[in-house]
Amino acid sequence: MSIALIKYLSEWGKRPSDLYKEPGPVVTISREMGCPGKQVSSTLIEELNKRYRLRNELAWRWLAKEEILNIASTKLGLPKEDIDYVFEAKRKGIMQEILESMSTKYYKSDKHIQNTVKNIIRSEASKGHVVILGRGGVAITRDIPRSIHIHLEAPFEWRVLRVEEMYHFEPREAELYVREIDRKREEIRVYFGGKDTDYTRFDITFNAMTLSVQEIVDIIIHAMEVRNLIV
Repeated sequence: MSIALIKYLSEWGKRPSDLYKEPGPVVTISREMGCPGKQVSSTLIEELNKRYRLRNELAWRWLAKEEILNIASTKLGLPKEDIDYVFEAKRKGIMQEILESMSTKYYKSDKHIQNTVKNIIRSEASKGHVVILGRGGVAITRDIPRSIHIHLEAPFEWRVLRVEEMYHFEPREAELYVREIDRKREEIRVYFGGKDTDYTRFDITFNAMTLSVQEIVDIIIHAMEVRNLIV
């Protein structure tokens, strides 16, 4: 077990507000299928570290799914494959919950696993200098004052064409895939934030068809400067 992970687990019982007087800064990026979320995230981290990282200051980093799963797996005492389903906004059925609770001493309820993942994401976000792509990040961190929440969108037809090119899909196959992934991503935001709440609202929405990745990143950085998230 790494030193960082041991330290994280030892601080588990403390609220993020107790650990960090001013939680953040954190950037969340949500996107419709076919928009360049990974490219925007990686370019943003690269630019922030190049322009704004000072000596002895934390580097900006990407909170990856694998890191979240590793911490959750250790905390819950469950294999990662038994936790991964929460990132698909899935829930166990009642019968599955009953059978699992009767068959293993390591049983963890659906709600317990969900809350554990939410707490990990929020705790890591509170440490600051974190970019979260998807993972319900906007719903989980929306109330952190030192945060900014970005949404990437584009016309449906443009996104379908991009998916055709990326995955070598037929047009109809690409269209169905885009609709399905869009639906799942919205379900994840609702899953972590609740239905009919303001916790899935974004600060800035970009049209990925008309703006380049670099233009989007430059505008995000300028907005972060205006909101004093970076100096």
